[in-house]
Amino acid sequence: MEAFQNYINGEFVDGADSFLSVNPATGEHWAKIPACSSKQVDIAVRAARQAFCSREWTRLTASQRGRLLFRIADLIERYAARFAELDTLDSGKTLRETSAQSTYIAEYYRYFAGLADKIEGAYLPIDHPDSAVWLRREPKGVAAAIVPWNSPLFLSAVKLGPALAAGCTAVLKASEDAPAPMLEFAKLIEEAEIQPGVVNIICGFGDDCGKPLSSHPDVDHIAFTGGPETARHVVRNSANSLASTSLELGGKSPFVVFDDCDLESAVNAQIAAVFLTGGQSCIAGSRLIVARKLKDKFLEQLKKKAQDIVIGDPLDLKTDMGPLCTDRQRQFIARTVSESVAAGAELICGGDIIDRPGYYFEPTILDCSNHVSAPSVRLELFGPVLSVLEFDEEDEALELANQTPYGLAAGVFTTNLSRAHRMSSKIKAGVVWVNTYRNVSPMVPFGGFGWSGHGREGGIESVLAYMSTKSVWLNTSDKAFANPFEKHG
Repeated sequence: MEAFQNYINGEFVDGADSFLSVNPATGEHWAKIPACSSKQVDIAVRAARQAFCSREWTRLTASQRGRLLFRIADLIERYAARFAELDTLDSGKTLRETSAQSTYIAEYYRYFAGLADKIEGAYLPIDHPDSAVWLRREPKGVAAAIVPWNSPLFLSAVKLGPALAAGCTAVLKASEDAPAPMLEFAKLIEEAEIQPGVVNIICGFGDDCGKPLSSHPDVDHIAFTGGPETARHVVRNSANSLASTSLELGGKSPFVVFDDCDLESAVNAQIAAVFLTGGQSCIAGSRLIVARKLKDKFLEQLKKKAQDIVIGDPLDLKTDMGPLCTDRQRQFIARTVSESVAAGAELICGGDIIDRPGYYFEPTILDCSNHVSAPSVRLELFGPVLSVLEFDEEDEALELANQTPYGLAAGVFTTNLSRAHRMSSKIKAGVVWVNTYRNVSPMVPFGGFGWSGHGREGGIESVLAYMSTKSVWLNTSDKAFANPFEKHG
C-alpha cells in the first residue's frame, strides 16, 4: 500500500489523521492518505503568507517566476507516466486518457510561464493638468486552490500556473476522493527548488480542512472547482476575509444536432461528449437535443456505438471506459436513472450497475422527449448517462438548450454557417463548440455562467484574476500643493 503526505512549508508531513483511498476498479484500498487538521491548514496558510512577504520571493522578477514554471513543466513531462498511473489507480479513469492528459498539462505551465513577464500596466491620458497617472498590476497575495478529484493535475495547473505567474503564493487542497496525483505533485515542487511556503499541498475533509482554508483571514483569493452547493459554502466562508473568488462549477451541457449535420461526426462527438471519462466531467454533453426528423437515425447509430464501448480494467490500454470514482456516485446515478424511467423516460440502452468488482455502470441512453423535466434531464449526474430531447425549429432547440440553471459548455452540429453563428451567440454557456467537442487549450479562457460559476481559467484572464490593479498619481508641477483652507481676498 502506497502512503502519501501533505507538503507544508517545504516539508512532507503526515496529517493529524489518515484514511484509505479506494481503487474504483477493484473496490479495494490501495493508498494511505493524510487528513489535515484545522491547525495544519493554518500552518500552511501562514507559511504561504510568510513566503509571499519574504524578500526571497518578492525580489524575483517576473521572468524568474516564469523560469520556475518552465521547470515544473519539464518535470511533469518527465514523470507523466507516474502521474497517469496514479490518476488511474485513484480515480478509475482509463490509462489512455490519463496518459494523454498528464503530458498535455506541461503545456499549460509553459503557457503561464510565458505570460509571467507579459502582464503590463498602463499610462493614462489623464484630464488633470500637471499629473501623471499609471496603473500597476500587483499579486493579490495568498491563493487557496480547492481542486476536485477528476483531472486533479489539470485543474490545479489552471490555478497554480496563473497564481505563480502573477506572483502569488498558494495552498492547494486535494479532494478526499482520488487525491494521490496532487500529493505526488508536491515532489515536483520540491525538485523544482521552489522556495518553501510558496506552494503548499494538503488534503482533508470539509470541516477540518476545506472550511478552515476557505475562511482563513490570510487567504486573498479562492479558486474553487466543484459543485454549486459546495461553492455556496465556499462563498459564505470567504466572507470572513472578503477574499475574491473564481468558481468553476457543474454543467448540464446541451449537445444540439440539426438535421443538416455531418451525421458520423456528430454521433462520434456525442459519444466522446458523454461517455469519455465515464461522463465524469463538468463539460459532459449529457443533454442531446436532436432534430426530430434525424432523431431515429441518430439514435440507431449512437446506440450501436455506445454498446460497442469496451468496459474494463482502466489500466488496460484496450479499455474504452473504466469505473466511476465512487460507489456513492454510482448509486446516485442508478437511482436517478430508475426515477427517470418511472417518470416516463424510455430506456434506449444501459441503465444498470455492472455486476463485477469495482464501481462500473453501463453506458446509458434515455429518451426523455416525452418528459423534458425528468431527473436525468435536470440533474448533473457525473456519469455515463445521456438524456435525449427533440425539436422541430431552431428557436425550440435554443429554448431547450437554455432550459437549465447551468451554463458551462455547449455543442452545436450544423453545416449552416449562419445558424452556427446564431446559436453560438444565443446559447447561455461560457464555451460553445461548433462541429467539435471537448477541445481545450491553455490559450483559451474556460468557465461558465449561472450555476456553472464565474471567472475564467486559461488565457490571460486567468492571470489577471490573481492580481489587483493599483493607480499611481504623480504631481509633475514644481508648485507647492495648495492649502485648500487658505483665505483669499
